[in-house]
Amino acid sequence: MHPHLAGTKPNSDTALFLLKHFTSLNLKTHTTSYKTLLSYPLHSSLSSHFKNGSFINLPLTEPSEPGSNMVHAYHAYSPSGSVYSKPVFVNYGRDKDYRALGSLGVNVKGCIVIVRKGGGLGRNTVVEKAEKNGAAAVLIYNDEVDTWRNGFERGHVMKGVGDPLSPGWGSVDGSERLSLDDNEVLERFPKIPSMPISVDVADAVLSSLGESMVPLEWRSTLKIKGITHVGPGPTMLNFTYLGENKLATIQNVFAVIKGSEEPDRHVLLGNHRDAWTYGAVDPSSGTAALLDLARRYSILLASGWKPRRTIVLCSWDAEEFGMIGSTEWVEQNLINLGSKAVAYLNVDCAVQGPGFFVGSTPQLDSLIHDVTKKVNDPDSEGVSVYETWAAADGGNNIQRLGRVDSDFAPFVQHAGVPSIDIYYGKDFPVYHTAFDSYNWMAEYGDPFFKRHVAATGIWGLLALRLADDPVLPFDYLSYANELRLYRDKLSSMLDHKISLHPLTTSIEEFASAAKEVDNELKELRLLETADQFVEMKRRAMNDRLMLAEKGFLDGDGLKGKQWFKHLVFGPLNDAEKLDFFPGIADSMTRTSTGANKKERLADIQHEIWRVTRAVQRATSALRGEFT
Repeated sequence: MHPHLAGTKPNSDTALFLLKHFTSLNLKTHTTSYKTLLSYPLHSSLSSHFKNGSFINLPLTEPSEPGSNMVHAYHAYSPSGSVYSKPVFVNYGRDKDYRALGSLGVNVKGCIVIVRKGGGLGRNTVVEKAEKNGAAAVLIYNDEVDTWRNGFERGHVMKGVGDPLSPGWGSVDGSERLSLDDNEVLERFPKIPSMPISVDVADAVLSSLGESMVPLEWRSTLKIKGITHVGPGPTMLNFTYLGENKLATIQNVFAVIKGSEEPDRHVLLGNHRDAWTYGAVDPSSGTAALLDLARRYSILLASGWKPRRTIVLCSWDAEEFGMIGSTEWVEQNLINLGSKAVAYLNVDCAVQGPGFFVGSTPQLDSLIHDVTKKVNDPDSEGVSVYETWAAADGGNNIQRLGRVDSDFAPFVQHAGVPSIDIYYGKDFPVYHTAFDSYNWMAEYGDPFFKRHVAATGIWGLLALRLADDPVLPFDYLSYANELRLYRDKLSSMLDHKISLHPLTTSIEEFASAAKEVDNELKELRLLETADQFVEMKRRAMNDRLMLAEKGFLDGDGLKGKQWFKHLVFGPLNDAEKLDFFPGIADSMTRTSTGANKKERLADIQHEIWRVTRAVQRATSALRGEFT
């Protein structure tokens, strides 16, 4: 195993490896290439300077094997810059953390802020908030590690997803590209430099701080015990980062198993291939599962099986740079996805550790429950994945797909494709570091590789059900119950002057349509004959089940995040207390300059109406009738 960063020859070699593997199994294969803007480091340095005139140079990457071609620790799309200033510890870098510092009289303007990962913030948001508060540079560490204290968590700090030079369309050869100095492009990147640092480096800097004491509310969760003060200084930091953004070719690789009866309906299974380092967990555990699924499906094909619908195995490139490979492909194929995609099944890190986790759009909940009952639990004898999952904290908890951290995001939030995301292990301590290696996986992540077998089995069986069931195994009663739950949570948080009546009415109408469809499905599934009339009825029903999710899309997108179209599931900021209805959540935290209470309430009410109309569109699609 070797490092294979997107846009480099080693990663191109992995594309060729997958292509050869699929071809050797007699699967129809092809690649799709894009020329996109990627970001690489050229030079970085960090040193601490003390009052007595001494200084120490701090390491900015892990020790690596000679000739490994390990990329130095960096934040992709960070601007280049040099800063000599006092450091300040800002906890998670949330708005309330800066307010807490302000109440102590601590001003971060012109300082280098030290941030610990967490608090619900992505890297880009951390840097954006630091910039807004006047900081000159940002250093981020992950204190949720112990043994791997000298690991550096790489990542990108770009806003949004996809190639920044082709927002909304696929960056194929000959297509339009925005210039690097276009305002729309510049808005995607931070204005101040940033860098990942290790826990050891963070400890060395933070333990030297003076001035104000750490706020009381931060102390109970601090992992580095030497942090007693927040600064600024008296230590000075000298930080330099030099990087380059350049066009590079990326490749998505596909294997297609053509459907025998409905070849124009597609079940898509995707995993990204590129990695910051060795990537044994992220993403090679998922890539291994994809390769094994191809082998299993090839065996089934050789035995005479043909899927009813087309199955497509997708290997995405440049996910680590902001889901670029999958986003460019979704943008390029948006119309076909709208009418032909049954579902998208994502596996990023197949195995990170113990415990089964899954996220989905709600109409697929019942299918997930059914399939996990048929797969043996990898860590307990004689029980299913479903049983162990049910006994875990929170029971059979299915997450929702409003996050923007893997390749399901463009499918759900831009194209409205029903989706599932599967993985073992909540998180892992060597994430995006040079320690994400086969040795770590074999010793800690999955010593007997049984979790890999379980994750692959679940992934493959989900696809078989979606590809082979004559009537799609969707359940919109689950969706209706989820929407009711969201409405109730929202109601408890709103000003009494805001009306939820239109939203309530639309959700109840959706629930009524879901009940009608459920009754129709029961009748259809009882029909044993397969004459032309029955097939037409099944086809019409499946169209309704497929297209309903697209009703939740809004052409105008979220305010300030127009690319994100889904009004039920989408990206959130740290101030929001809702993890659904992102447009409403944004409006509840938005503070427009000069806006009075009446205007703010009107803004929230407007977003409620937008969700209402989205639910109405989904209802119409589910019923399959014009109004």
